[in-house]
Amino acid sequence: MSGAVMARLPDGRLHLQQGPIDLVIEAFGEAGEVARAYAQAADRFGDILPTLVRELAVLRRPVGEGPPCVRGPVARRMADAVWPHRGVYITPMAAVAGAVADEVLAAMVRDCTLDKAYVNDGGDIAVHLAPGHQLRAGIVANLEAPQLSGFATLHHDRPVRGIATSGRGGRSFSLGIADSATVLAATAAAADAAATLIANAVNVETPAVRRQPACELDPDSDLGELPVTVAVGDLPQALVSEALDRGMREARRLRLCGLIDSAALSLQGQWRIEAGDAALSGVAAR
Repeated sequence: MSGAVMARLPDGRLHLQQGPIDLVIEAFGEAGEVARAYAQAADRFGDILPTLVRELAVLRRPVGEGPPCVRGPVARRMADAVWPHRGVYITPMAAVAGAVADEVLAAMVRDCTLDKAYVNDGGDIAVHLAPGHQLRAGIVANLEAPQLSGFATLHHDRPVRGIATSGRGGRSFSLGIADSATVLAATAAAADAAATLIANAVNVETPAVRRQPACELDPDSDLGELPVTVAVGDLPQALVSEALDRGMREARRLRLCGLIDSAALSLQGQWRIEAGDAALSGVAAR
C-alpha cells in the first residue's frame, strides 16, 4: 500500500488512509474472522486511489445520454449510482465516497463469517449485517458543532445497507443550503448520490446566501462554473421551511422511485423526515 496509512486505533478499529480517502472500519464476530476481514480490507485498499485517478477525467464529466465508460470496480459503482439521476446535472464523483466504502466492505466480508461490519468513509457508510443483527448509526446535523441529533437503526431483514450525508458543511461543495441531508439506501454509493441531490434541493434565493463558482474555489471541481454555497446567514423561519420543503419533495420523489429508503434533512434547527423501512429516532420533524 504505497503512500497509504494502515493502523489499528486504540479501540481496535481499523484506519485506512490515502490521499483524500479516509476510512474507519469495524467488524464484529470471532477474533480470527475479524482479523482476516481487516487484512482483506487493507489488501483491497491499496490500489483504489491510483485506479480512480486514472479515470478521473471521465468521472468528473456530467452523466449524459449513455452510461459513463469506466473500467475500475469503484468507478463502475460510482457510475451505476448516478445513472438513475441522469436527468439532472450530476457526475459520478457524487458517489465516490460511498462507492469506496461499498468496495472495501465487499472485500472484507468475502468468505468471512461476521456478525456485522461497517466501512465509514467520512460519514458515508457501507454496512454488513448477518441474520438477527442490527446496527445503530448516529446522525449529526452540524459538523462545525458536532453532536448527535438522532439515530438510524438498520436491521438485517430490511434493505438498507448504506448511509450517506451531504450538505454545505461537508467535504464536497453543495449547490444547496442544507446543514445536512442524511440518506439511507440499499448501498452507500446510492445513498451518497441521492444525498447530494437532496442537499442541493434544500435551497432558496436570498441575499443571506452567498455563492461562488465552484471552479474559483477548486479548479479541479467537477461542478465547473456552477455556483456553490459558501455562506448562509440567519434565515427567517419561513425561508427555512421553504428550503426544507423543497428538499423533502426531492426526497419523497426518490423514495417513491425506489432509489432511497429514508432521509433526514436539517437546516438551522429545523428538521424534515422522509421515513421508509429503516428506523429513524431522536430527530424531530417540524
